[in-house]
Amino acid sequence: MSGFSFRSLTFMLLIAFMVWSSSFEACIARRGRHWRHQSRATSSSSSLYNKKKGKNHGSSSGSSHHNYRGGSKPKAPPHYKAAPPPPPTVVKPGDDTPASPPKYKGGNNNGVHFNVMDFGAKGDGSTDDTKAFQAAWAAACKVEASTLAVPAQYQFLVGPISFSGPYCEANIVFQLDGTIIAPTDPKAWGKGLLQWLEFSKLRGITIQGNGLIDGRGSVWWQEASPYDDPADDELKLIIPLNSTVHEHPPVPIRSKLSGKMPSIKPTALRFYGSFNVTVTGITIQNSPQCHLKFDNCVGVLVHDMSVSSPGDSANTDGIHLQNSKDVLIHTTSVACGDDCVSIQTGCSNVYIHNVNCGPGHGISIGSLGRYNTKACVSNITVRDVVMKNTMNGVRIKTWQGGSGSVQGVLFSNIQVLEVQLPIVIDQFYCDKSSCKNQSTAVAVSGITYERIRGTYTVKPVHFACSDNLPCTDVTLNSIQLKPMQERYHMYDPFCWQTFGELMTPTVPPIGCLQIGKPSSNRLQSDHDSC
Repeated sequence: MSGFSFRSLTFMLLIAFMVWSSSFEACIARRGRHWRHQSRATSSSSSLYNKKKGKNHGSSSGSSHHNYRGGSKPKAPPHYKAAPPPPPTVVKPGDDTPASPPKYKGGNNNGVHFNVMDFGAKGDGSTDDTKAFQAAWAAACKVEASTLAVPAQYQFLVGPISFSGPYCEANIVFQLDGTIIAPTDPKAWGKGLLQWLEFSKLRGITIQGNGLIDGRGSVWWQEASPYDDPADDELKLIIPLNSTVHEHPPVPIRSKLSGKMPSIKPTALRFYGSFNVTVTGITIQNSPQCHLKFDNCVGVLVHDMSVSSPGDSANTDGIHLQNSKDVLIHTTSVACGDDCVSIQTGCSNVYIHNVNCGPGHGISIGSLGRYNTKACVSNITVRDVVMKNTMNGVRIKTWQGGSGSVQGVLFSNIQVLEVQLPIVIDQFYCDKSSCKNQSTAVAVSGITYERIRGTYTVKPVHFACSDNLPCTDVTLNSIQLKPMQERYHMYDPFCWQTFGELMTPTVPPIGCLQIGKPSSNRLQSDHDSC
């Protein structure tokens, strides 16, 4: 019995040891598997972090970019300086390793940078870099808050190009620190195009930097075109004292390409159908026609940039607004051959301040209502502006036969220096030799002029309003304009069918303004409602 018990005890101990040993190995195995699982999780987390930081591996046009969803931070005010963010990642096509930070500074540090040099651009001023820009845009378009970089100290020859959505990600930055020049070869333009550089159907697009867009427009200006706007109608009010002053002075720059460029002259930089558009820092010069245009845009910010073209470059508007709302333009200098800022139909909530204008034709609303069309403009503020050697100061111009309205306009604190016609409302605008009289008109009401001061060379005030639909609620306050006899015949203030109020005495006296409201103002039914 004792032997059996001893053998049984020994056997049971052996069994217990084997069970314990097996359990210990299983525990070790489980611990090993758990460690390996933690290692994979850490690696996965690190990989996810790198993706969020923009360290994508593979081609710049691959699916890793398409799946990027990095959020964009709100832009800080210009005076605010935040702590410097970590250096951005630069992605090169076909590069499988993270690239070193770029040498240039600026741009959007929230996302991935795409440098046009990495997509084949030469930047030598003679090689056509259009395809490189297209490829860089195609890559940047897929990444939210990305930056397309045009580096400094290079000159890029770029033909007509469209940077377009609507399937691009939001908040893309076009960082322009170099120079983009337009081709002067007629073959690059075909039969003619309406724009050169176009950004369309985008959400949150910013063009910024210290770079230059050069339209090289002198090869276009010297040739008259059937598509050009004719000479400004207000020229008929400006009569020189002698024949030494040319109504249309010759363009000083001539070219061997004279007569070969297409008749349609392009706008240098156009934004169409876009939301939250910003243009800052850059310079646009020598556009064939309009320099900067916003068409069907909502939320436009233009500041700290400049436009530069000769005063005799025909139809080269500085900033052109059409069918655009919620626009802010400030701290900008414009020199051109037409309106420094042109506000066309469909514009509302436009605020312009701290702008230098000249040479040029001033800041204009219109022309509106051409070809019997309906035009609607409202809630426009222009203030703290300096105009020097311009044809007009602040102007509203409409065609006979139009309909709609211009209402709620404030021109405040405008300094004019040797301006030919500082204050103009012209409801008989006509850029032809003659226009037929028509009874309908674009209604003009609620226009305030305050603190308009400086010197003029032709006429201080010209109000020419419709017989059937006079201008109403025109308010003049603190108007001080002094004549400067130089090259033109001088005229007294002129008013026709203009009603409103003189808040203070004016210099010179503007006795032609009719106080109050018209006795029989025949309102156009459903014409002036917008």
